[in-house]
Amino acid sequence: MKIVACNSNRPLAEAVAAALNLPLARASVRRFADMEIFVEIHENVRGEDMFVIQSTSYPANDNLMELLITLDALRRSSARRVTAVVPYFGYARQDRKSGPRTPISAKLVANLITQAGADRVLTLDLHAGQIQGFFDIPVDNLYAAPLFARDIRERFPGRDLMVVSPDVGGVVRARAIATRLNVDLAIIDKRRERAGVSEVMNVIGDVSGRHCILVDDIVDSGGTLCNAAEALIKNGASSASVYVTHGVLSGGAVARIGASPIEAMVLTDSIQATEAVRISSNIRQISIAPLLAEAMRRISEESSVSTLFC
Repeated sequence: MKIVACNSNRPLAEAVAAALNLPLARASVRRFADMEIFVEIHENVRGEDMFVIQSTSYPANDNLMELLITLDALRRSSARRVTAVVPYFGYARQDRKSGPRTPISAKLVANLITQAGADRVLTLDLHAGQIQGFFDIPVDNLYAAPLFARDIRERFPGRDLMVVSPDVGGVVRARAIATRLNVDLAIIDKRRERAGVSEVMNVIGDVSGRHCILVDDIVDSGGTLCNAAEALIKNGASSASVYVTHGVLSGGAVARIGASPIEAMVLTDSIQATEAVRISSNIRQISIAPLLAEAMRRISEESSVSTLFC
């Protein structure tokens, strides 16, 4: 197997390669003067099992095009199999028609990745599980729940914990972690007035005196989680911490989180941390490199990936 790293999250790709004890394949992903993307693979990949690591995070369109062009380059170089490793799958929030005359962009991106030459996709915590069905190629959707559960046990020993879903749609995700930790589950009943703006209505469950762990897959503006933390504290919770897989953190999200009642926010490194995240006092990252590396090794060896979560 060989690994090609695009530009969206080079540190993660290097960590994955180190975990597999493999060098990154020699390749260049650069721009022409007019910002067109050019990809060149500098070593023979004929008959090789290739893995391309690229999150489609900000700038989403540039990073998506880098991925597509790299997949095309490998297909035309006669690679035996090409796996697109997309730790953060952008456009996943557009997984259905949310109103009249709107697109299903997640399906369009799935088609683009398939047509560009990917034979399979490896990703982490898709926003909606049904997106796997948008692809006509195999998709392995990994979960951050085991990493989060392990970190929570290490960070909060002996505390009276309660896992909280920030909305009804995230109950399955939160319940998976609550089950691993053998703790209770609460739910925030939320009404969203428009995109990016949410209003907390009710807390379903008795959080009084409990140390609450909010669990979500994506944090963008941070408004939902900040509002949820405030609602939990108002309802008597001792503290509110947050575990999120993908830290998009657009605009003033980092400052908003810093000024909120959130005691600590834990993100994975599926998206490369900005300088604001790195210097934040209440945000930290845990690495998914070992998880990705083990999944890639199993895919290459044609062994089970699902047993990673047993």
